Amino acid sequence: MKQGRRNHSSSFKAKVALEATKGDQTVAELAGRYQVHPSQVRAWKKALLEGAAGVFEGANGRRQKAEEALTAQLYQQIGQLKVERDFLQGRLGR
Repeated sequence: MKQGRRNHSSSFKAKVALEATKGDQTVAELAGRYQVHPSQVRAWKKALLEGAAGVFEGANGRRQKAEEALTAQLYQQIGQLKVERDFLQGRLGR
């Protein structure tokens, strides 16, 4: 019988990733110990290392990300309005 996917908590992933970064054990040993695939351990380790700088960003980094998201949304709306305007100009024959 086929088992469904297992969902691991973020604390479990962090624990495994931290142990992988220590280098005391190989990825294969950690994977066997925690019963996950070695590629999953590598992915969690990579995510931890890439996201570690975000811990020290604080409010300034979050504000900048929010502004970037707003800017992207506004550019999308501008594009949509331009398409609608061009369509309506074509229909009116201008």
